[in-house]
Amino acid sequence: MNSNWWKYGLAIGGGVLLGALGVALLSGGKIDLKKCAATLLSQGLDIKEKVAEAMETVKENIDDLAAEARSMAEKKEDKA
Repeated sequence: MNSNWWKYGLAIGGGVLLGALGVALLSGGKIDLKKCAATLLSQGLDIKEKVAEAMETVKENIDDLAAEARSMAEKKEDKA
């Protein structure tokens, strides 16, 4: 049996505590959760777009390198 059972207990306890805190915040109505969620999602989408742009740049660079390598290989074959 796993000897780290207390770690799982702490994780479950932490989840219950966070859930209780969320219920308390929602029932109190002190925080506009909809606005916070919209802001968080908006920032997440911005990050996703930036990562997608960076990955596209990396893909283009790799494609260029591969084409250059193919060209060099063809030149070597022609010489031989």
